[in-house]
Amino acid sequence: MAFSQEKNTGRERISSALALARIVNAPISYATLPPAPIKYAKMILASTLSGAAVGAKIESARIIREIAIEQGGKAEATLWFDGRKLPVSSTARVNAMSSDAYASDDSDLRNVAHIGTCLTAVGLAIGERMGASGEETLSAMVAGYEAAGRITDAIAASSPSTGRGAGAISGSVGRGFHASSVVAFGGAVTAAKLLRLTDESMAQAIGITATTVGGLSIGTNSWAREYHAGNAALTSINAALAASRGYTVNPDMLEARGGFLAVFAGGIPDAGSLARALNPGSDGGYQIARYLAVKLIPGAHALHPAVEAALNAARESNAKPEDVAQILVAGPQSGLVAGTPPKDIIQAIHSLSYYIASAVADKDFSWVNAEPAMIERPVIGRLIGLVAQDPAPSSVRYQWPWGATVTVVTKSGARFTSTVDAPKGSAPRGIEWSDIEAKYRALMPQSKLPEDRIAEILRTIRNFEQAKSVSQLTDLLAAPNRIQDRPN
Repeated sequence: MAFSQEKNTGRERISSALALARIVNAPISYATLPPAPIKYAKMILASTLSGAAVGAKIESARIIREIAIEQGGKAEATLWFDGRKLPVSSTARVNAMSSDAYASDDSDLRNVAHIGTCLTAVGLAIGERMGASGEETLSAMVAGYEAAGRITDAIAASSPSTGRGAGAISGSVGRGFHASSVVAFGGAVTAAKLLRLTDESMAQAIGITATTVGGLSIGTNSWAREYHAGNAALTSINAALAASRGYTVNPDMLEARGGFLAVFAGGIPDAGSLARALNPGSDGGYQIARYLAVKLIPGAHALHPAVEAALNAARESNAKPEDVAQILVAGPQSGLVAGTPPKDIIQAIHSLSYYIASAVADKDFSWVNAEPAMIERPVIGRLIGLVAQDPAPSSVRYQWPWGATVTVVTKSGARFTSTVDAPKGSAPRGIEWSDIEAKYRALMPQSKLPEDRIAEILRTIRNFEQAKSVSQLTDLLAAPNRIQDRPN
């Protein structure tokens, strides 16, 4: 059952899962969507595939890919940059891990959840299996982002310790859970729409997802991070497939005492945001158009505003690294300052001090800063020792939990300060195709696909609404040669 009856009234009492399904299922279609959500869904495709081109070579992704290939199964969907076809759930899991392994995927501004990775992996896998069109897949991705975003809002509203607002679940969901526990709902709704489930069956897919997702935020600095991403995709597809065959769970799995919202937020459930009416006439009314942020540089997304602020301050100062006396950081992430240089790429891409030191040293920061040779430079180690929390920060009100203020202090005593709230490449500032294409051109060649194929993939994504079948894109992602794996 997806709903129950109010006692003695005969009125229908809708479960939160069914209320959410009714909002994101039929009401969201390509015909009803304004331009921004569609554009951002296509940008997610380009960004996710760019990161996966690098991440597919990383050992964590290789291990799971080898297991999936050994297990085999029905040939339903394409492994990116490989060409072999596996069952949709296995394919989506491997592809999601390939994207997440390089830590270059998108994030939600509220909780650093990599929703787009799951939407792309699930959307292309199920879309290929179902012969879905580009229009259907894009609208399913927008619906999936809407569902995941509303779950995010519901958890934030339920949290007794942090209260409402964007900062309520920054960095992890609830009490130590990784944000993949929100991401999976986006995949479940995307899969359910492409499977053309009824509202009632989609509600069951949401409920099944609620009782199977997990992941601990402590795993962020290890291979556990991409394992979470793979499991979110796997969980969401399995939930939608089970629901499509009539599998049912508690209808109140989200809002009940002991249900998802209470457990993951640790408070009294407030599921009102799940059933909030859409505002179809406004681009900003959709979650994807309000909270999406695409990584334009590598590493932990919550650190990117600090990098941008450091770049601004360093460029304004025009100081040589040896002339810098202090680098002061303020803002919600400033507690992450640490004076120890990173030992490897995993530590580097999660090190606020490394990011800021690199930005000040180079007056630039790009994908090359994730390379070992850049991390191990002596000048970086010296500047990391100068990075500290600002003892007297200015009174800046940050709208987003990622905001940062960086001050470069030179040996002459001059101070140069910059504040960045939402980073470049985020919806509040507008995301430009020129930035997405620069990322694509920088990373996609590592797929070892021919140059003309790489260009054709981007053209297909830019015009994906014209694709009659998802296979027009996934066929292009089949490599002429298998991935040449290398440890990372």
